[in-house]
Amino acid sequence: MKDDNSEDGFTFSIQGKEYVIKDKFQPAKDKSKINFLHGPSIGIGTAITVICVIIVFFSINVNDDLEQVLIEKQISENNITKQPSQVSQDIFYKNSSPILGDPNASITLIEFGDYQCHFCNVHFHNTESKILENYVSTGKVNILFKDYTIIGPDSVGAAKAAHCASEQNKYWEYHHILFTNWTGENNGWASKENLIKFADNINLESNQFSECIDSQRYDDIIEQSNVDGRSLGITGTPAFFIISNNNQVLVINGAQPYDVFERVFNSILEN
Repeated sequence: MKDDNSEDGFTFSIQGKEYVIKDKFQPAKDKSKINFLHGPSIGIGTAITVICVIIVFFSINVNDDLEQVLIEKQISENNITKQPSQVSQDIFYKNSSPILGDPNASITLIEFGDYQCHFCNVHFHNTESKILENYVSTGKVNILFKDYTIIGPDSVGAAKAAHCASEQNKYWEYHHILFTNWTGENNGWASKENLIKFADNINLESNQFSECIDSQRYDDIIEQSNVDGRSLGITGTPAFFIISNNNQVLVINGAQPYDVFERVFNSILEN
């Protein structure tokens, strides 16, 4: 990833090719209520549940090829994530990161994660860059990150630091440098001292950043994001909610391979 001095752009590179994505602080979608109707859950690998849900008066149409692939990979039907029958849009869009990508994209990908989480780091290194390159930079998908700090105190500290970086319009740069420097769970890599070093690495104004992480102004946002995750029945990280413009939602649990996201995205875009 390469640092970008623009106030509203996030620059990253993949195999020497650079991409610039605009991030926005307010999501564009406006949905007052999201209704869940429980469909069959399908286990993929060790930790995925794809739940077909119907929102308001719209039904989800996943193509037969996608459904067949999911069924062929089925291992267990025990990974059912229980969802509330109706939730507000706020549970997804509030208490989150700035939105990364085109706010009018056809699909929003929402990740509930913990910066200390091993499988969140696996997703970052194995899958996220391909999603950024193929779907976010092309305007098809935008991304929100919501904190689900379940591992330890340093999880909260890292989440707070990312929000503090957003005050200088570098949330996503800081998000990426956190995962780039991940070395494990509860081993000190996300200590306050290191968080300040990461801020220096992306040229954040040090006094402003230090004052922010010493304050408590993001404590409530982080806690409310945790409440949102618990309300959605999330029991581990990462957990993903894929929301389309016509109010369809799919839930994917775990650090699934890129091709799982690719098939879901393409199915929504084709329909």
